[in-house]
Amino acid sequence: MKWHLALLIAASFAAPPLDGLAGEKQVAHVKELAGSWRGWVRTEFGRERATMVVEEDGTYKASTTRGTLTQGAFDLRDGKLRYQSTRTTGTAGLYEDHGKTVLTMMPVDPTADTGRTEYERVK
Repeated sequence: MKWHLALLIAASFAAPPLDGLAGEKQVAHVKELAGSWRGWVRTEFGRERATMVVEEDGTYKASTTRGTLTQGAFDLRDGKLRYQSTRTTGTAGLYEDHGKTVLTMMPVDPTADTGRTEYERVK
């Protein structure tokens, strides 16, 4: 009986969290990202509010309330969503979270001025 409990506890730690997997959306083409997005980014001034507009070809422009501008492009390589910008290069993901569409961007080499960014689709 004790080994059943131990097995159950071990399995609960080994199972992946359902939140991240249940809401992840597979992106078939970068045009699915087209539109306006709003979120928070890290800059040399700290966390700032940002807006990003993504075109159907995957190119984008993002700007903060202070006027910092970043340009870049999303692309799909080997089924994985990636991005390259004037500031960073990294991976991206699209998720559904409580009825909201969320786009995350994670630089390959985060620094104090860059890091995980999360945008919410503007309806």
